[in-house]
Amino acid sequence: MDNKKDLDKSFFGQPRGLATLFYTVMWERFSYYGMRAILIFYMYYALEKGGLGMSQTLAASIMSIYGSLVYISTIAGGWLADRVWGPRRTTFIGGVLIMLGHICLSMPFGAAALYLSIAFIVMGSGLLNPASSAMVGDLYEENDNRRDAGFSLFVFGINLGAVIAPIAVPWAASGFGLHLFGDETNFHAGFSLAAIGMFFGLLQYWFDGKKYLNEKDFKPNDPLNENEKQKLIKQVLLGLLALVLVLAIMFFMGSLNIDGIINLITVIAIAMPVIYFVMMLRSDKVTKVEKHRVLAYIPLFIAAAIFWGIEESGSTVLALFAADRTILHLGAWHFEAANFQVLNPLFIMILTPVFVALWNNWKKQPSAPGKFSGALIFAGLSYVWMAIPAFISPDHRVSPLWLVGSWFLVEIGEMLNSPIGLSVTTKLAPKAFKSQMMSLWYMADSVGQAVTAQTVKFYTPKTEVQYFLAVGIVSIVFGIILMFLVKRIHSLMEGID
Repeated sequence: MDNKKDLDKSFFGQPRGLATLFYTVMWERFSYYGMRAILIFYMYYALEKGGLGMSQTLAASIMSIYGSLVYISTIAGGWLADRVWGPRRTTFIGGVLIMLGHICLSMPFGAAALYLSIAFIVMGSGLLNPASSAMVGDLYEENDNRRDAGFSLFVFGINLGAVIAPIAVPWAASGFGLHLFGDETNFHAGFSLAAIGMFFGLLQYWFDGKKYLNEKDFKPNDPLNENEKQKLIKQVLLGLLALVLVLAIMFFMGSLNIDGIINLITVIAIAMPVIYFVMMLRSDKVTKVEKHRVLAYIPLFIAAAIFWGIEESGSTVLALFAADRTILHLGAWHFEAANFQVLNPLFIMILTPVFVALWNNWKKQPSAPGKFSGALIFAGLSYVWMAIPAFISPDHRVSPLWLVGSWFLVEIGEMLNSPIGLSVTTKLAPKAFKSQMMSLWYMADSVGQAVTAQTVKFYTPKTEVQYFLAVGIVSIVFGIILMFLVKRIHSLMEGID
């Protein structure tokens, strides 16, 4: 018994199983953010430079819709963990698929390998992320006061992997600083490092998980019965039939191409939350008070979608600005455009303790709608800020500090959006739709990136000022409108703060 107690506190005072999950998500985020740091450059670099030769506009659209699909897939991943495989197996299968996706990119097989990789990583991320998060909660008893600290450590692991990756993977692609590939970029070497990172994550998860993860995670919480299995098979077949029908129509209309697929995914991403909201508002299982809370959540959802559309543009629009318009050195310190991707997780790690202290000590702090309003204003300012160098120096490269400032502003917004959104989502969720409501929160990111896949088509070196100002002003204006609606939204929240 004493040994069990010692084991239960062996990872910084937390259960030993947390170490297993900490390193699993650290390596998963390392592989994902490492791949993401160089993927857009791989897509638009010319063939002779080791790329695929796409246009920058198409590459940015694919990156955005890729991110949208990752968040859509978490809905299916959470369901499979709960009803079919259990969290532990779901996490492992997800990790294997992610590794296969990076292996595909590490092979010089062109666009076909890219699209196959996207399919693998989208499915794998959808499986691994919700299932691994669920297992963290299962490490603790209901009244264990270490739970919040445990999740904080878990999130630190996520950001640790995300911080290291944008440095290590571009370094590998450049020849580890040894000029192994001459002056060219060997993207496949970088993608290989991402695959190796996921392999290490899987390796320690497989052996460590057998010893330290909760036994109930080996089985689904709510397994399907035979009737449900039959119903599921019919629903899946109907869904596939509908998809084939849509694709056939697109084929005969001459729109079955990459742009057409991006447009289709955009429509699906926007339609899914609309269907969920209508379903909840019309359901007999939702009380009048709960329907008021759902109505209060709608403007918060729209705000979150606008925010994530800007925040997630670090790997698209800001990545292009870094490559084409930014001086890639500070004094004698030289770096690569891909290295800017480190700013997102780095600022999150720096700002999180600051905001935790702020919320703990601010007695009359704004309500959730007020914080969402602030998030939109900061996100909008991060884009207005980027319009300044685009305006004053349209034909020359500018200081990298402009990008640093933009990322700093938007990450302040994330502190007002992301943790607050997770909290208010659980509070406003109808009892009959708790899981679906959490899926809705992730759909906000999906919608934001799906819309960005369309708006990014208007971004070119000649439209930088207009693009940054237009998107930034939309965010600020909506933030101001939300500010005036705070009292109305708060009243609809029916006592929820």
